[in-house]
Amino acid sequence: MQKVVDFLKEAGTYYLATVDGDQPRVRPFGTAHVFEDKLYIQTGKVKDVSKQIHANPKVEICAFMDGTWLRVAGELVEDDRIEARQSMLDAYPSLQAMYKADDGNTEVFYLKNATATFSSFTAAPEVIKF
Repeated sequence: MQKVVDFLKEAGTYYLATVDGDQPRVRPFGTAHVFEDKLYIQTGKVKDVSKQIHANPKVEICAFMDGTWLRVAGELVEDDRIEARQSMLDAYPSLQAMYKADDGNTEVFYLKNATATFSSFTAAPEVIKF
């Protein structure tokens, strides 16, 4: 899993795909944080992406860097503990201008049943499950 986290952090921006009814939705994200040996992302409860994840937790992440792309398919599980939210905010201080661990809006999710696939035009795919 650490290779996945490192790639996402180095890429800087990745794209999170959710489902809104029968319509796919994709948007840029930038948080990738390990807490208690799980890969977490962060959003706000007021955003459409939050509502989409709660309605259907199956998501896919895609990032590209230096000729390699990463796709991560899995399910997101909300972790409503203040410790998880604070850990994310500590890892991303720039978010603290918009979010607080106890503001009722900050939300963190961890990936479960994840399959990450690293691909390129020059090497065989590498699959990591976590």
